[in-house]
Amino acid sequence: MINRSQFVPLFLLLGLLGGCGASGPALGTVSGTVTLDGQPLEGATVIFQPQIGKASFGRTDQTGRYDMRYSRDSQGAVVGPHRVEIRLAGDSTPVEPLPAKYNDQSELTAEVAEGEVSLDFDLLSD
Repeated sequence: MINRSQFVPLFLLLGLLGGCGASGPALGTVSGTVTLDGQPLEGATVIFQPQIGKASFGRTDQTGRYDMRYSRDSQGAVVGPHRVEIRLAGDSTPVEPLPAKYNDQSELTAEVAEGEVSLDFDLLSD
């Protein structure tokens, strides 16, 4: 049984825990298309890495369209500047076929704002 002296710290702890995880960072809903040499790029992983915080991920469909996901339950990406990586390599393709300037040495950036944001990436093969 909890006595009166234990009740106040327990109440404060529950109040602090109740506020955790409910909100989170401000997100913008991000979607767009990725093309390679003017053609839709299917099966690419798009990664938005903010300067501070957790990355968001998307995957392109057969039309090159992607939608970013921050978590299993949240769409979008953190509001602010991002380094963007686009990759094709996967389990069946261990060597990245896209130029490094789009992934390991990415030169791609994006600014995510609150609300809906459409960001297209037109890539060129080397």
